[in-house]
Amino acid sequence: MKKNDSKRPKMIIAEHSDINRMILNNIFEDNFTILTAKEGQAALDLIEQNHEDLAVILLDCAIPVVDCFEILSQIQKKWSKDHIPVIMISPENDLKTVTRTYKAGAFDYITRPFNSVIVTQSVDNILSLHQREAEYTKIMANQMLESYRNSHMIIEILSGVIEFRSGENALHIVHVEALTEMFLRELMRISDRYFLSDSDILMLPMAAALHDIGKITISSEILNKPGKLTDEEFELIKKHTTSGSEILNSIEEYREDPLIKFASYICRWHHERYDGHGYPDGLVGDEIPIAAQLVSIADVYDSLTSDRSYRKALSNEEAVQMILDGKSGVFNPLLLECLRNLADKIPEKLSNTTQSLYEDDIYRIIGNSLQTH
Repeated sequence: MKKNDSKRPKMIIAEHSDINRMILNNIFEDNFTILTAKEGQAALDLIEQNHEDLAVILLDCAIPVVDCFEILSQIQKKWSKDHIPVIMISPENDLKTVTRTYKAGAFDYITRPFNSVIVTQSVDNILSLHQREAEYTKIMANQMLESYRNSHMIIEILSGVIEFRSGENALHIVHVEALTEMFLRELMRISDRYFLSDSDILMLPMAAALHDIGKITISSEILNKPGKLTDEEFELIKKHTTSGSEILNSIEEYREDPLIKFASYICRWHHERYDGHGYPDGLVGDEIPIAAQLVSIADVYDSLTSDRSYRKALSNEEAVQMILDGKSGVFNPLLLECLRNLADKIPEKLSNTTQSLYEDDIYRIIGNSLQTH
């Protein structure tokens, strides 16, 4: 007797052969709601429509239109949080294809001609393993989120102190963090020049919030001076870069922590410029850590679009053009490309800025870790 349709898990059978689809359907129809596709694009459409409650996908290695490896790639990119197990349907003894599909993210494979006992056991084993991994992922994600929240809370408090003393716009820290994340993700999309892990991508924007922590060592009179600074006062202001790095590096217990490392690089070098005319060390090009380069362009953009005692805020278009024209310093050409690509999206992003916890990223990091161990 078939289970109630509303309670049965969903299975996609993506198989180009009518006979093979019928055989697999007969094996599983009593326990699953079966969705079928005979070519790759139709399979992707079914995944798009049902990814939130899919139990398993049986995927033909030889499926036409969109091949199986592109389907596996799309699943990893678009639906990784759903952790959908994929079992490949492979011609018998095709070791090369089987090996490649495992590397592409498949959980298991079954061979033709089908043995109903082996096929059923394979699916049962995968679903049992998938359920345990899902439970483990949830536990680990909750722990990671809690740690992230605690770290972010401390950073928000420190950032609030900096803003209070410096008299800057209360949203400056939040904006720099959000912009850094935007530029970082766009950079990862358009270039593989810089290697950053998933954890790095999660931590770097949070570290950006500490970029001006060194300002707590500068007197309020200088930080909030309404007129033009003297040369001596400007030299004192410039010291906030080295002071911030020294403050963070003085915390010996956490000096090697990735978050503190990123924050230290950012504090010291976010006023460096790509042509070597920045401070404090006059670094050139990629001598400047990419974390500091990202925060640098984010900091300049938000400063240009915020009211200051000596000028009114510029519009998004004016600020972007100034940066692209090199009127606010020289930046990495790749970051200028990121700015150009994102220009129209920045105002809306900043107007809706919240302290995102990047939950999707946390689930993806843990999911990737499970697949590689």
